[in-house]
Order: sequence, then C-alpha cells, then structure tokens
Amino acid sequence: MYRMFPALALLAAVPLAGCGAAKPAEPPLAGARIGGAFTLVDQNGKTVRDSDFAGKYRIVYFGYTYCPDVCPTDMAKIGQAMTLLEKQAPAVAARVVPIFITVDPERDTPAAVKQFVANFHPRIVGLTGSPEAIAAVAKNYAIYFKKQPPAPGGGYMVDHVAIAYLMGPNGEPIATLPIDQDGKAIAAQVQHWVR
Repeated sequence: MYRMFPALALLAAVPLAGCGAAKPAEPPLAGARIGGAFTLVDQNGKTVRDSDFAGKYRIVYFGYTYCPDVCPTDMAKIGQAMTLLEKQAPAVAARVVPIFITVDPERDTPAAVKQFVANFHPRIVGLTGSPEAIAAVAKNYAIYFKKQPPAPGGGYMVDHVAIAYLMGPNGEPIATLPIDQDGKAIAAQVQHWVR
C-alpha cells in the first residue's frame, strides 16, 4: 500500500548516515524544492497558513485517519519523539510543531482529524482542506498519493508515500526523519538539527 520511490528512498537514507557524527555544515535537504505556502483548515475548523508556523521547526507528515496501520504507527512514533524531547530537551521541544496533513480530505473532516491526532500528542496540529488545496500542498512537499477504488464494503484506501520531513523556522527543508525506526531515533534527529 505504501511506496517509497527511489529518489525519496535516497532522501530518507541521507540523514541516517550522519547519526552520531559531528553536525554537518549543511542539512541533507538544503536547497531541495520541498515545502511552500499553503492555506488549510486545522482540527478546530480554523484557517491555518504556513506563515502561522514562522519561527518554528516543523515535523510534517502526510497520511489519513482511516489508514489501518502505517499512519497510526508513524504518528505514535512522532508523538513519542515529542514526549522524549519535552523531557530531555524542553527548549528544543518548545521550538518544534508536529503537523499531520491528510491526503484523504473527502473523509478527513476537522472533527475526524481532531480525534485522530489527539491519540498521539496534544501538540500535534492536524490539517485538512479542499481536495484541490491538499493536492497542491502534497505536490509542494513531493508527496505521492492516490485514492484506490472502493472495496466491496464501500470503504477505500489511499496509497501514499510515508515520509516525515523536518522543516526549518523559515519553512526550509532540513532532513527526513527516521520514522522506520522509533521515537527515540526521531527525537535524536530533531535534536541534532534544531538550533
């Protein structure tokens, strides 16, 4: 169901190569064309723009609330990472906003997103919007997604890339985070890059 395309697989591997090493001068995704302006709706029904997060580092993850396995697992790891950072490096944690953006806006209303993100960490911002707005932000973040044909029972799955980006305080891409590992590994990468 989830595909990691070769170029994205390479991006996902880059930050891991530097684990435990001295901080490199330039982040792995420096200069990449990832990110950009958006206007979406948060889990409370409020309009949210990318500029609302100015000055904050962001963990950005795309998924959907009806996802049977990968999305809840990845979001749990991001929540664990935030909890670890709050205990071990509260100044770093205070500078980070975890953001979940749905790729299933037809079902993921603000209320559905609110219920979903509440399971993982109280500071996660859940975002939804029109299909057009979601398609635009996914394109800006190089996120592939595709709604699958309905199952016999009427439900459907959404194929998408499972990746978490660490974005900088000006919205610039820094690195992909190791969501294939655990919350501790994610927290270590965040702490490595957040200045």
